[in-house]
Amino acid sequence: MIHEPLVFAAISDVAGKVRGKAFPLIDLEQRLRSGIGWTPTNVQITCFDVITQSPYGSFGDLIMMPDPDTEVRVDYDDGRPAEHFILSGLQNLDGSPWECCTRHILKAALVELERVAGITVIAAFEHEFQLTTAMRPAGDAYSYIGFSDQSIFLSTLTAALREAGLDPECVMREYGADQYEVTVRPEPALAAADTAVVLRELTRTTATRCAQAATFTPIREPSGVGNGVHIHLSFRDADGRPVTYDADGIGGMSAITASFVAGVLRDLDALVALTAPSVISYTRLTPHRWSAAFNNVGVQDREAAIRICPVNEASEHSIADQFNIEFRAADAAASPHLALAAIVHAGLEGIKDRLPTPPLVDEDLSLLGTQALASRGLQRLPTSLADAIECFRRNERFANALPGDFAEIYRLHKTGEIDYVKDMNSERLYAAYGSAY
Repeated sequence: MIHEPLVFAAISDVAGKVRGKAFPLIDLEQRLRSGIGWTPTNVQITCFDVITQSPYGSFGDLIMMPDPDTEVRVDYDDGRPAEHFILSGLQNLDGSPWECCTRHILKAALVELERVAGITVIAAFEHEFQLTTAMRPAGDAYSYIGFSDQSIFLSTLTAALREAGLDPECVMREYGADQYEVTVRPEPALAAADTAVVLRELTRTTATRCAQAATFTPIREPSGVGNGVHIHLSFRDADGRPVTYDADGIGGMSAITASFVAGVLRDLDALVALTAPSVISYTRLTPHRWSAAFNNVGVQDREAAIRICPVNEASEHSIADQFNIEFRAADAAASPHLALAAIVHAGLEGIKDRLPTPPLVDEDLSLLGTQALASRGLQRLPTSLADAIECFRRNERFANALPGDFAEIYRLHKTGEIDYVKDMNSERLYAAYGSAY
């Protein structure tokens, strides 16, 4: 059967989906110069392929510009065409960045952080996902047999990631039913977000080629274990030196790290609307699920919203090089670019306001009442997407930091998603998200 090689120009949209258009490979050089047409109202296509209320209507045009530095081509040598795609930015016809382009939003946040604070971000995204076709019996958490049973899929995935230019670090059978985790090594923030997009797509395509199916849904059932996306962050100064760590700082945090963390925690009730943006995300963000339910920071605490990660004193790398913080209130319903941009914006505001170091928490906050939490400067995170969206709507810092009308467009998008699933029973709801992600 004849076929012509195609390339897919891809964007990571506000629904956390990868959408775009394909074109013949022979046109690649021309498309890198001229781009591909795109429609503004596409931003309001939810993860369920329903278009919500749009201020653009049927009007307007955009240009999708592929970035050659993000080109991915993976040949699985299985007789099928190679996976070939390029991440892209969305711009107006005059070449200016479009207000709802998640990749441009992250770029702008990183530029502002460097301009104001003189630091750059090194990041890595840890992804958990589940194989929906595996259905092994209980008892395989972290086990060799659980790993070995999927060794063909996992080794193929590792090879695909490496062929795509990623640097795989660790692959494991996780705690949940048929749950796995894949990590890659840290890199500059924009590249890390791009990597997260590539990893999700190659995980899905690899699963398909191995007669499997993978889902990154935030949680498959109410009583189950959630699939998180843990975002690791560290900072470098203009000379590339690590500035996240201070031996004399509380928890080892430098002054700039502490203010950044304080800014994130201050706005976390609004921020989760962007980092945990599905209706079922808030089933996962509950106490004792090893996710995050409060706006707290803790040392090596997997229930903290921000975890100060351990360092290996026997490592060949210095403590300053290893030291990083982990944001745990995120999942794969979020665009990696948008989630990281939201974190950076909130952290930058903390730096601007010179917020003091937040208190370290080493207790079970679920045992405390609202007043006791408030006395410590803590609060329960929103318990629903609707509540998080309302916190986001009221937060002027986000509205001012995000471009154009993005904040209102995003609110309309998520309100439409909430309306679409409001009458679903629990079984349909979780199945719908499991299929979407």
